[in-house]
Amino acid sequence: MRAALRRLALLAALACAQASCNRETRVEAPPPPPGKKVSLVFTAALDGSLAPCGCSEGMRGGLDKTALVVERLRQSAPTLFFDGGNLLFGAQTLPEEAVPQQERKARALADALAKMRLSATTPGPLDSARGETFRKLRGLPELLGKGLYDAGGVTIGVLSAADAETVKRLAGELRVEGARFVVALLPVSWDEALKIILAENVGIDLGVVTRPKGGVSEENRVLGGRVKLVQLQDRGRSVLRVDLSFRPGQQFEWLKGTGDKQRELSALDERIEALRAQVNQPGIGDELKALKQAKLAEVVSRREAVADAPLPEPLDKSSGTLRPVAIEASLPGDPAVGAIITEYDRDVGKMNLDWAKQYGHDCPQATPDHPAVVGSLACAGCHLPAFTLWQQSKHVHAHEALAAKGKENHLDCVACHVLGWKQPGGVCRLDKVLGRTEVGCESCHGPGLEHLKLPTKATIRRPDAATCKGCHDRENSPHFDFDTYVAKIVGEGHGKPMLDGGVPSLGAVTQARTSPK
Repeated sequence: MRAALRRLALLAALACAQASCNRETRVEAPPPPPGKKVSLVFTAALDGSLAPCGCSEGMRGGLDKTALVVERLRQSAPTLFFDGGNLLFGAQTLPEEAVPQQERKARALADALAKMRLSATTPGPLDSARGETFRKLRGLPELLGKGLYDAGGVTIGVLSAADAETVKRLAGELRVEGARFVVALLPVSWDEALKIILAENVGIDLGVVTRPKGGVSEENRVLGGRVKLVQLQDRGRSVLRVDLSFRPGQQFEWLKGTGDKQRELSALDERIEALRAQVNQPGIGDELKALKQAKLAEVVSRREAVADAPLPEPLDKSSGTLRPVAIEASLPGDPAVGAIITEYDRDVGKMNLDWAKQYGHDCPQATPDHPAVVGSLACAGCHLPAFTLWQQSKHVHAHEALAAKGKENHLDCVACHVLGWKQPGGVCRLDKVLGRTEVGCESCHGPGLEHLKLPTKATIRRPDAATCKGCHDRENSPHFDFDTYVAKIVGEGHGKPMLDGGVPSLGAVTQARTSPK
């Protein structure tokens, strides 16, 4: 019996072995190699902005922060960095007194961009505000027409043109010359750029608007589709990040984000804007502000992590994603570029003050059409309650706040921190600001000389939102709301009736006004 069982087991083993020999051997195919990763970064309409002035909380921008964004991308993939022009200056014509500062800033901008290894810039009309020779002496690589750029073995084509026919022609030439991806820097408005990218067979993958209408772009705009179009916040407040993956012989297409991710990003964006507004809330206490600032930095960091999470990459296509990156105040900065900004800040204040002493002009004489400012103390004789309330506001310390940042002699900033800038009786040179170092009564109500002569409502101005927005604009006061802010400076005797009729003495007001802070 045992012998029979052994024979059966042997026969089964032989049968199994024979079946294994006849069975077809299967080998799993290796996964396709990963695509070649490439990143692109774009700035546009910097308009001579090196860093925000810092006169309010949470201001976006700063080339040192952009530099760190670029450098971190380089650590993970070959990265090219482009600028769309109107880089060096913010105006075509510069006042005589502003020339030293603006030229010094243009040099600092060029030094910073060289440190950031700028691939190319497309010169705009503002770049030649001090002449073509000055622009070229900055030594920045310029893109005129079109160019090919290597990113880790992938050829990227970039062109600059303002009409559809030229864009098509240059894009076709770049494709023939080997470009895998083509970007058009479009020195036109959004509406004009939209017509270009919608033209038949335009031949590009991405269009970037580099000349926003009116020279101002307060928001980031992105249009989806086969060809994407982007317009960035100007003055370096946002940059465009493009992440690409290329596979041999495969056509390119833009990846679409998942609905869940987009909803999470939108929710975080809303939270960031709400926190930025809270940090800038007038009258917020120091302790609460610090808590809000810390929370803002945390939410910004969380948003970056969510945005950086890669989308599933198709194995049969070359693909890419893009997104504007807000250069938030909470982002860290690159030390080398930060040192360039610090040196500029130090140099330019002394430079401007020396220029004012040597070449400055006093304010013009008052005329009936251009009356003089007289200073806030002159208002106290008739408006003691309003004057007392004003003394408790931050407006009194406007110039001090600028001096605390070492920017009291920066011509980009000082106009909104003194009384009567470029007006008769006001401040017209940086070495003569005594008695006008404030945002005072006449900053809101207009020059007071005629009102002193004839104190009626007809000789003084009632401020409105437009009056305030001359300084509280979207760049320098990004969450300014007229009703909210005005409520902080309105009180008894200043927009509201006195409840008890009490009026402080002029002596007390004068003492408070002249006592050292």
